[in-house]
Amino acid sequence: MTKVDTKHFLCRIEDGIATVSLDRPERKNPLTFDSYAEMRDWFRDLHYDDDVKAVVFASNGGNFSSGGDVHDIIGPLTKMSMKELLAFTRMTGDLVKAIVNCGKPVIAAIDGICVGAGAIIAMASDIRIATPEAKTAFLFTRVGLAGCDMGACAILPRIIGQGRAAELLYTGRSMSAAEGAAWGFHNKLVAASDLEAEAQSWAERIAAGPNFGHMMTKTMLAQEWSMSIEQAIEAEAQAQAICMQTADFERAYKAFVNKENPIFEGD
Repeated sequence: MTKVDTKHFLCRIEDGIATVSLDRPERKNPLTFDSYAEMRDWFRDLHYDDDVKAVVFASNGGNFSSGGDVHDIIGPLTKMSMKELLAFTRMTGDLVKAIVNCGKPVIAAIDGICVGAGAIIAMASDIRIATPEAKTAFLFTRVGLAGCDMGACAILPRIIGQGRAAELLYTGRSMSAAEGAAWGFHNKLVAASDLEAEAQSWAERIAAGPNFGHMMTKTMLAQEWSMSIEQAIEAEAQAQAICMQTADFERAYKAFVNKENPIFEGD
């Protein structure tokens, strides 16, 4: 196991799986200006890191994240100029873009409080596993802002539907774990005692797969939102033709012929 030298969030890498979490459990893991920026940069760099094959964004101390810190972020924002505010909102949006474009499948393991920017991080992840105690809320209207924060109005309706997304974004109310599972936000609910192991198990299964292919899948999932069906079919034809040139594709063929399970190496 390798512990990554990050200052404002926790990160360790083991067997190709990076596990990250916010590290202020006594405050339910709020985000700060520094943790936003450092995570944005880490996820950006991840695109070029072949040693990491999947990411688990974990909870810490029974909670996922309470969103932007009231004292460290909300208070200072009320005193900023428009130019400074726009720089901040662009930075937070850049974190979402970095997660979406990092080239690695991201699994959010959600326990307890998952609100505000924490809910956005969960939303931006590819897969979400939660405990029955998980409470997810897009709180922005509760603090006098719009629900359209960090891509919420674009991404959330695609996960749970327009009407349900509108309800959560207008009211800022908590979505229960049961609602999240029924609405397709959570892929699976597990007991809190099993959350870490379950998320790691999913990550291990993904990490054992064709990693170049996973990168291409994640890329196309993001890019095809703005494509017509015709454009998407052509883009997928090109993407799949590229994947057919990989050694992993040939390994899979040889394993099939020999009635073996393929061992993918990511090239």
